[in-house]
Amino acid sequence: MHVSVNGTRLWFDVDGSGLRPGGPALRARPTVVLLHGGPGSYDHSYFKPDFAPLARHAQVVYLDLRDHGRSARHDAMDWTLEVCADDVRAFCDALGIVRPIVYGHSMGGLVAMLYGARHPGHAAALMLQSTMARFDLARLVEGFRRFGGDAVAELARRDYGGDPLTDDEWARVFAAFGPRVPDQQQLQRRIRNPELGAHGMALLCQFDVIEELARIDCPTLACVGELDPVTPVAASREIVDALPRGIGRLEVIAGAGHFPWKDVPDRYWGVMEDWLIR
Repeated sequence: MHVSVNGTRLWFDVDGSGLRPGGPALRARPTVVLLHGGPGSYDHSYFKPDFAPLARHAQVVYLDLRDHGRSARHDAMDWTLEVCADDVRAFCDALGIVRPIVYGHSMGGLVAMLYGARHPGHAAALMLQSTMARFDLARLVEGFRRFGGDAVAELARRDYGGDPLTDDEWARVFAAFGPRVPDQQQLQRRIRNPELGAHGMALLCQFDVIEELARIDCPTLACVGELDPVTPVAASREIVDALPRGIGRLEVIAGAGHFPWKDVPDRYWGVMEDWLIR
């Protein structure tokens, strides 16, 4: 499905109902809006079918950010994380989603933080998975060194430093993201936007919203796998420390990497469900 908002057309899909029968009335359930990683390399598809358990407790909305997946394309040089954050609010308002819970994974977490900071009072909560509020190349490279060794760390330094890798070289880096990563079938489902890749990565490498996190006013879960080399535990701890006192919670998932729902699904969905029904 598509909806026109904020000067673009965004594609979305929905899993689960927003209203459930409860005695003599229909009871509203929370709505979780999922924001995927990237830039340019992913869309909502890698969340499927893994995120089906969320629909036991909430209506789940899969959203392709502008210039990603099945959403409309624009001049790649006009794309910013900030406009994606504004799109999230406009999208929810257009569909009548009141007080959404916005879940951002990896790059989607950057968008979710900006959304929360730029539109305080709009979200019921944020769920920030495997993400960072400040890009730190040295920290990232050290993560890959710890979990992948010196050779993989050097490949990560090259790639995130702006020196593109071959497909075989990138496969070595991607394999170090955690015990399990999206498989080939899931990766083949993506609709990619290569034109956005270099520009989007340049913006990601300049990203720093530590000071802006003070404007977030809703409960915020920062969740991270203990084996994540890309957005390590220190990055999530930095997020919680920068949030207003009392609204942030850090959850470290033992035995998990950048895609923790794949590594330890039972443990992961227990944490997510606890957050939803708190």
